[in-house]
Amino acid sequence: MNKTDALIIGAGPTGLFTAHQLKLIGLNCEVVDNLDKIGGQCIELYPDKPIYDIPAVPECTGEELTNNLINQIKPFDIKFHLSERVDEVKKENENWIVKTNKGTTFSTPNVIIAGGVGSFEPRKFPIKECEKFENQSVFYSIKDKKMFEGKTVTIFGGGDSALDWTVELSKNSKVNLIHRRDDFRGAQATVDKVKQLAKEGKINLLTKYQMTGIKGEKKLESIDIKSDDKEVKTLQTDYVLGFFGLIMQLGPIANWGLNIDKKTVEVDTEKFETNQKGIYAVGDICSYPGKLKLILSGFHEGALAARACFKLARPNEKYRFEFTTSSKSIKDRLGVKSD
Repeated sequence: MNKTDALIIGAGPTGLFTAHQLKLIGLNCEVVDNLDKIGGQCIELYPDKPIYDIPAVPECTGEELTNNLINQIKPFDIKFHLSERVDEVKKENENWIVKTNKGTTFSTPNVIIAGGVGSFEPRKFPIKECEKFENQSVFYSIKDKKMFEGKTVTIFGGGDSALDWTVELSKNSKVNLIHRRDDFRGAQATVDKVKQLAKEGKINLLTKYQMTGIKGEKKLESIDIKSDDKEVKTLQTDYVLGFFGLIMQLGPIANWGLNIDKKTVEVDTEKFETNQKGIYAVGDICSYPGKLKLILSGFHEGALAARACFKLARPNEKYRFEFTTSSKSIKDRLGVKSD
């Protein structure tokens, strides 16, 4: 049983900043996320896309924002439980008992839902045989592009992720790009770049094809694809990447007895607490009058929710607001020398 002052569900920007705020005021916390990496929507949906509305940051990408937030919490020892989905939340005495799909259990007085628009899961190939190759030769996201260097990579998809990775991986790999349509959904500049690479023979572009089979024993050897005209091709490949977007849904959150409005969780605007004492919701997943789905709004919500957690985590202590510019205790937690 993991005991902590607060459990954060979601490792996106809002979840990361909320963790920072909790640690800043002296509370312990742990973070659970269904994805296999830190960053949430910023990393899954737009790691290379510019963001222009972060205060005091004129422009940054989703990846840069995530890295900055990770650096901001480096002074603190925060435990992350990635690739785990919270399935069950129930009250036991004064604490919430939280269980994940992998059996990890937490006891905490505070649960902060920072799950973006809910549970993220990649859309996968509708071919059962793909399952045995997942995370070995078949991937739905990329952690380390170096593993594909000098290999043959077959990419499926027609959106920004498929196009961006086609351009990037073509620099050091042999790339097949396969899309079920002639038209692409990505940025026109990237579409033009991909078509130019195909024209120059630097990638193999096949449209109006879909995968119908995958072959290999201990490792992937080849895949079968079929065109709209029923033409079948077999491609030798080392890796297959599928970029079909994400399935976004509330998932188990809908069963926790919370007030739900249009797939968002209703909260107050004092503590961003739900109708269940000790359960808060911040970021895109929460709703209240005047709600703006901006990252900066999530930061504000997380800061207030974190301070609300103090009362339940430290019932015999009084919370005292302090400025980071002058507080010795905060500077000690950050490992910063006081003047």
